[in-house]
Amino acid sequence: MSFDSECIFCKIVAGEIGSMPVYEDANTLAFMDINPVVYGHTLIIPKQHWQNLYEVPDDQLAEVSATAKRVATAISKALVPDGVSFVQANGKGAAQSVLHFHVHIIPRTLGDDLKINWKLNPGNPDQIRSAAQRIVRELQ
Repeated sequence: MSFDSECIFCKIVAGEIGSMPVYEDANTLAFMDINPVVYGHTLIIPKQHWQNLYEVPDDQLAEVSATAKRVATAISKALVPDGVSFVQANGKGAAQSVLHFHVHIIPRTLGDDLKINWKLNPGNPDQIRSAAQRIVRELQ
């Protein structure tokens, strides 16, 4: 199993640092965020160390996604929020705070004023088309 001795999430998986787990299976762990943005803020991680989305093997990503769905469903029933946001960041520019792939499940309430929402502003069609063409080239 991939392990980074300097990674706080790896230390949690290894039992070196305590956490408040809510779900665990053979390959994933869900635990409460100790710096919650709102009540019920939960993290989902693969037990193996993968720094970001680009490194996580597809099968591990699928397992994290399945756990995230399971935990989000439980949060929805237990805490009855108005909605739930999944947040996943990669790299410093996206404010990834721990370099171990993880998904935040954030219960939302109407008017909570969290800044992860954005206004819908029409984009420039030429710029949108250009970005799409560049992405398609990379996918071929």
